[in-house]
Amino acid sequence: MTAVDVRGLRKSFKGVSVLCGVDFAVSRGEIFALLGSNGAGKTTAVNILSTLLRPDGGSARVCGFDVSDRPDEVRKSISLTGQFAAVDDILTGRENLILIAKLRDVAAAKQTAAELLERFGLTDAADRRAGTYSGGMKRRLDIAMSLVDDPPVVFLDEPTTGLDPEGRLEVWKTVKELAGGGTTILLTTQYLEEAEQLADKIAILHEGRIIASGTLDELKKLFPPAKVEYVEKQPTLEEIFLAIIGKNIETEGN
Repeated sequence: MTAVDVRGLRKSFKGVSVLCGVDFAVSRGEIFALLGSNGAGKTTAVNILSTLLRPDGGSARVCGFDVSDRPDEVRKSISLTGQFAAVDDILTGRENLILIAKLRDVAAAKQTAAELLERFGLTDAADRRAGTYSGGMKRRLDIAMSLVDDPPVVFLDEPTTGLDPEGRLEVWKTVKELAGGGTTILLTTQYLEEAEQLADKIAILHEGRIIASGTLDELKKLFPPAKVEYVEKQPTLEEIFLAIIGKNIETEGN
């Protein structure tokens, strides 16, 4: 079953094309990484899928609902976590969750908050102000807040931006646990290792177009065969990415 279906998606700003006919599909329960450099159009695509922007052309459906024709149904089916944690630093972790639960008309808001705090390993810090949390803890709280009504599809737009390595690992663990529970995740990232570690499938978005997509193994087949000496060198995702978009990793710094 397809959770997200994008066909010929186009978007321009002030005459500048950002999305130039983007196509991809995300299966239910899958972690799908939209990988690209800054300015590639990743956030624009997510904003269209989450009904924050209207496309100029093409179509996008989430859980079977067209984002333009049935935006209310789409919003009920998704959560969106942006590039920076949207938590209230003055409130405690528990209070942040209860507030969002009440805003979303979730029954038993306090119980839901307690369950999410436990699920995301934040119970011990539940009654501390969120402003005292580490970057990784804030991001985990942010993701927990987006799950108060258990949406089937989660959009994570560069969720580890600005995090230290420890915080990044915390978020990766959270994402894997979400997918293990059956949640569909569309992840945008410019971190190649992040896509390599998390994604079931990867699409490379470059200059507004999907120029390659598939599993990591499928993308490796697009890379020139390794030179066989004593041990066959396997390409990293970074080498694959740079080769696909036409940049030479060895001469990039020259």
